[in-house]
Amino acid sequence: MSDLTAHADQLRDLHHGKLLVLPNAWDEASAELVAEAGFPVVATSSAAVADVLGHQDGEQAPWREMFAAAARIARAVPVPVTVDAEAGYGLAPRQLVAELLEAGVVGCNLEDTDHRTAGLVDAAAHADWLAEVRAAAVEAGVPIVVNARIDTFLPSGGVPEADRLTEAIRRGRRYRQAGADCVYPIGVAAADDVGRLVAEVPGPVNGNTGAELTLAALESLGVARVSFGPRFYRAGLAGLRSALEDLRRPAGTEGPDGPGRR
Repeated sequence: MSDLTAHADQLRDLHHGKLLVLPNAWDEASAELVAEAGFPVVATSSAAVADVLGHQDGEQAPWREMFAAAARIARAVPVPVTVDAEAGYGLAPRQLVAELLEAGVVGCNLEDTDHRTAGLVDAAAHADWLAEVRAAAVEAGVPIVVNARIDTFLPSGGVPEADRLTEAIRRGRRYRQAGADCVYPIGVAAADDVGRLVAEVPGPVNGNTGAELTLAALESLGVARVSFGPRFYRAGLAGLRSALEDLRRPAGTEGPDGPGRR
């Protein structure tokens, strides 16, 4: 347990200072590559992990399989591991924290999408639930790092586009007050919106790269951490698909990535 506490403290400290870059992994091999490349933390992507396990994202994979995958990843690397725990899989806070610690994980994303009814969970109710997760972590003796994902910018959230930023700020403040260590307004694409979120929500903010949001831009805006979701997993599949198509071309022909088989 002392090792988990040290990893949790290390993960929390990394949110303050230099931009924390988290290239998301999905299995032991990808996690080992992330750690070997010198990244100080391994984060998982629920979409990528679920896909590897043969399920859709959005809590369609059995939670025991997701935690088993997280445990395999945590055993494979010497650095702290934080997982995308989606909306908590309907687990009570104490059980959620217990499952995370049993897997050797010291951080988690917890989103405010309601996967049963679609749309967003009521902000006050979600804040109360996050507070219970924080209390359970304190009781367990390991200060798990909670990254509260805010889904107002996702079309599935059902928030009118004109209201998304204001609602994200409102939710971010409530989640921080409830004990979240970081907030993650996923889907924000405009630098101005990111700047307002950083300015108006106290504490670390998780961002994503995009057309106008390079790593340098995010760091200059004051973003604390950046993650990539299933981007690298999907890029790997796209590379394999391209290679397979190239192998099927007649010998000696040229594909977009080079000559076909000879």
